[in-house]
Amino acid sequence: MQQALLWAACGTAFTFSMTTLGAASVFLFRKRNSMLLQRIFLGFAAGVMIAASVWSLLIPAIEQAEEAGQAGWLPAAGGFALGGAFLMVLHQVMPHLHPGDDKPEGLPSKWDRPTLLFTAVTLHNIPEGMSVGLLFAMAANSGGDPGMFGMAVALAIGIGIQNVPEGAAVALPMLQEGMSPVKSFGLGALSGLAEPVFGILVVLFAGIIAPYMPWMLAFSAGAMMYVVVEELIPEAHLGEHSNAGTLGVMAGFLVMMILDVALG
Repeated sequence: MQQALLWAACGTAFTFSMTTLGAASVFLFRKRNSMLLQRIFLGFAAGVMIAASVWSLLIPAIEQAEEAGQAGWLPAAGGFALGGAFLMVLHQVMPHLHPGDDKPEGLPSKWDRPTLLFTAVTLHNIPEGMSVGLLFAMAANSGGDPGMFGMAVALAIGIGIQNVPEGAAVALPMLQEGMSPVKSFGLGALSGLAEPVFGILVVLFAGIIAPYMPWMLAFSAGAMMYVVVEELIPEAHLGEHSNAGTLGVMAGFLVMMILDVALG
């Protein structure tokens, strides 16, 4: 347990620090029009999450289920559907606002626009933190298997890389809303705090969920894919054909695929 907690804490601390790095972009771009950058950033994040969902989560879920003598497709499909449903419910319940929108989603609230923007990106980070924590828990439970540990490290690196543009994607719109650079940076950085919180929580409950690990891996994949399809890709294109957003998706997918195959 201690080894798993340490690994998960280090992995999610890295992803959190990368979100902080991305949020620091507000000190570089100030009030300039950053729409093109946001498209690239969001597209890249979407590509990383798609590849991570397949190579880091769904394939290991299928393999673990088959090793246990189960039908590999059952936990993969069932967990995937449950993960998507979980994120859909969260989006229906938690008040949030996407960059460029005027109408908040979720239950009615009196929160201001910066808080709603902050909440929207925080929702993205819940499945990411769970995914990193799950893989490090699996690596620890397998006796530090190098292949499993490499897969967990690859996912942490991939999520960390995409957190740089994601941190920028939440901080820059806040700057454009009229918030000061320092406050925009602070909220952008804090949006990544959900990752270490949920990553460590998953490890703490690893003993309980161990028999259902294939379901949990697929659950994380489904939650991540919901975020990609519902928000990241539409926002990367913003209602029009955008080569920048499309190339961002492809670049993110390639980076995460290479990391997973090379380190896994």
